[in-house]
This record gives sequence, structure tokens and C-alpha cells, in this order.
Amino acid sequence: MSAFAGLHRAGDPLLLPCAWDHASALALAGRGFRAVGTTSLGVAAAAGLPDGASATRDETLRLALALGREPFPLSVDAEDGYSDDPDEVGEFARRLAAAGAVGINLEDALGPVDRHAAKIAAVRSAAPGLFVNARTDTYWLRAGEDDGRARETARRLDAYREAGAHGVFVPGLTDPGRIADLLTHLDVPLNVLYSPAGPSLPHLTDLGVHRVSLGSLLYRRALGAALEAAADIGAGRVPGGATPSYDEVRDLR
Repeated sequence: MSAFAGLHRAGDPLLLPCAWDHASALALAGRGFRAVGTTSLGVAAAAGLPDGASATRDETLRLALALGREPFPLSVDAEDGYSDDPDEVGEFARRLAAAGAVGINLEDALGPVDRHAAKIAAVRSAAPGLFVNARTDTYWLRAGEDDGRARETARRLDAYREAGAHGVFVPGLTDPGRIADLLTHLDVPLNVLYSPAGPSLPHLTDLGVHRVSLGSLLYRRALGAALEAAADIGAGRVPGGATPSYDEVRDLR
């Protein structure tokens, strides 16, 4: 088991904040988080590109190259691997691992199960040391009756686990009962996406979740804080909230 894999523990889940650039990653690591992830939305939006459209392969690799040698474990959100060709996905994963990343997140976007499983197998072959977090979007992209989604989720995750995924990720799943049911079905770590409207971190810990990702939340909160500060100044108010100093940000290198 890798050191990063060992951070995925029931009763003490890995809280994974997700950065979008060098400064945000170093600032988060400096607050003591055990690992840092990346957010595909943040990377895409910062580059003026669409998220979830396989448009940010180069930007994601550049960020991994910038962060991979820093003294914290890095897991990279690679959308769907930026290709439908499993060999190309495997090669991209190899380059992430060479850059120093220890984990990769791969989403199925509700595409064919066998294709996503083939991507996972290709990543395991090309980058054996990389922790593969296999994401299914059954709760993220598909509405519908919960029992049907639960069955589809289990079917997809079984295939991804059999293909070699080290852990599985179900963003959009927030119902505590459904999370508990899924945990009884799994023999690999379960990652959920934190939602302000969903269970708190202590509740997720009690349920036995192994990893809690923050996804794009921090990036969106940062944008919201910037807009609020600009509005406050325009209205003659002193903006509230924490503001790192110029020197603190300059030293994030």
C-alpha cells in the first residue's frame, strides 16, 4: 500500500482540498492538509476553457509539473483522461506520475462501462504507483429514481474495481442512508464530494467514508469572496474576511 493510499481510512477520512494553481495548492498545504487535489473546473475556468470537455489536458499537465515535486501528496483531477483511447489515457497518467503526482481521478461521464474500465486498466499498467480514484456520475449527471441509480452505481463501481481502481468516487451522493448502503457493498475506499447541503464532515466520518473531496467549492468560494470584496469597496465598506498579505502570497513559490 502506498503512503497516499494509507490516508484513505474509515473513521479518519482524507479531507482533500482542491487547488487550481500553484499558490492555492501551497497555501492549502501550508495549513496542514495531508494531501492536495486539483479541481478541473478551476483549472478550466482560469484558462478560459470549458470544464468536462477534454479541453484542459495541457493545462492540467502543466499544473502537475508545477506541483508534483512539492512536499505534499498530489492527486490530479484528469476529467475522463482527455481521450477515449485507453492507451492515450495511460500515457497521460504515466506523465502525471513522472511529474510527481501520486493519484489520479478519472470520471466516466456516464459513458460505456467497458471503456472506462479499459482506461483504468491502462492507467494501472502505465503508472502502477498511481492511486486510481474511479468516479461514476450516476448521481452527478443523472436524475431519477434512487433505487435505479443505486443499482447502476453498484454495477459501474464493481466493473471499475475489477479493472483495478484503488478507490471509487460518487459525487452528488449525499443521502446518509445511501452512502451507508454503498459502503457495505464496497471493498475499496469510498470518496464522496462534500456539499454544504449534505452531511457534515463528522457525519461522513461516522458513516465510514474514506475520503471527502472539496471539488470546485474552494475555487467558487474564492470567486465569491472577490466579488463581495469589490462590492463592499464600491459601497464604501471595508471588506471582511481573511486577506493574506502581499508578502505571504509572494512567498508561495
